[in-house]
Amino acid sequence: MVIRRVTAPRIDFGALRRELGLPETFPDAAQREADAAAAAPPRPSVDRTDIPFVTVDPPTSRDLDQAMHLGRRPGGGFRVRYAIADVTAHVRPGGALEAETWRRGQTVYLPDGNVPLHPHTLSEGAASLLPDVDRVAVVWTVDLDADGDMVDVRLERALVRSRAKLDYAGVQADADAGRLPEPIALLPEIGTLLTARALSRGAINLPLPEQDVEADGDGWRLVLRGPAPMEEHNAQISLLTGMAAADLMLAGRIGLLRTMPPPKPEAVERLRAAAAPLGVHWPDGAGPGEVIAALDPTRPRTAAFVDQAAELMRGAAYTAFDGELPEQPAHGGVAAAYAHVTAPLRRLVDRYATEVCLALHEGREVPDWVRAALPKLPETMAATDRTAGAATRGAIELAEAVLLEHRVGETFDAAVLDVDVPPDGRARPGRPLGGTVALDDPPVRARCVGELPLGERVRVRLVRADPTARQVVFEHP
Repeated sequence: MVIRRVTAPRIDFGALRRELGLPETFPDAAQREADAAAAAPPRPSVDRTDIPFVTVDPPTSRDLDQAMHLGRRPGGGFRVRYAIADVTAHVRPGGALEAETWRRGQTVYLPDGNVPLHPHTLSEGAASLLPDVDRVAVVWTVDLDADGDMVDVRLERALVRSRAKLDYAGVQADADAGRLPEPIALLPEIGTLLTARALSRGAINLPLPEQDVEADGDGWRLVLRGPAPMEEHNAQISLLTGMAAADLMLAGRIGLLRTMPPPKPEAVERLRAAAAPLGVHWPDGAGPGEVIAALDPTRPRTAAFVDQAAELMRGAAYTAFDGELPEQPAHGGVAAAYAHVTAPLRRLVDRYATEVCLALHEGREVPDWVRAALPKLPETMAATDRTAGAATRGAIELAEAVLLEHRVGETFDAAVLDVDVPPDGRARPGRPLGGTVALDDPPVRARCVGELPLGERVRVRLVRADPTARQVVFEHP
């Protein structure tokens, strides 16, 4: 759902690309390997092209990692089939392409074009689960009972064929009209069930609006979107698969998990203390995830509460293990053990975690090239996560500064999302007290100096908008 959008003039993201050292092309040897793999795609012995898979992605996406088919399980419950692009079938271990994917780590998304993990001949071509073409995939089949508990998990390399490329807006419209296509007709039912189970075990999902920069003719538009229900349901299928993968790896005592410490009790208490002043009801016995799930994040005071809740979600990392199980294997946001296996076209780690799961499920040794990679992946992914995060933040900050460059001195309506609370209550030298505000129009989040009432609406004045520094600053008298 689009909440707000504002058009900005032409913006050059080249300086940001250079600053982050993002590559412009693939090395010749890596590109040749990708082209050769695309020209001679493998054909696994298992054929699942009779299953009418569909993909659900943003409308302009062509790097399609996942396709799903949802059905009833004989005897009751549900059968979730999730086909994941089989990138290993196209990337030779020890080759130039594999080496280049290690240098990149993941796809970096920028408004003027992505910096892909794999060459487009694979990521948007032969390895992508595009509609109406045969593709090799790793198919997860997860059986759930009527309560949503996993009762069986199977995976296999297989040939698949997607029937349609669906997008979130269209799927949401179909759901609202009661006309979802058969392969995902059960998505609202299964997604709601899985969400309820997640909340009951203590999972936390922050419904933060997504800010993005999109092309708009000769210029750009700054867009703020809230998560649509069908996006949340779709995410539950990916989380389900990631939890199934983690269970497999923990049982086999080898793998790579996405981990995060559980929320610290003192952080939960601070959030609980912030609830009443912000008008948020916290029922007795409810966990933070249940409280957050009941909120409307479009209201300023609840948006401020959700922003405060982000403090609960700290310390995410990748944890590799081989033999000895990790001391802390769970992901605090998921409230369960969880692994990344559903986006191998866009994220390096998923390829290796998937190979571990395939080997364990088939009762064979994990390949040496996979085992050797596991302890190296956490550092590689941490570095590329920082780069991808800097690219996203930098693009938005640049668009905000360009959009507001000629409006310095104007005043705007805003909601106060966060405030500085130094230990001694006094401003630090060179950094006056302030916080973060979210403007109503244009949809900008930025620093504001002054005494700010958390969760309240205020008028703020723009005092700085510098595209070179990618900085926007407001003040509140």
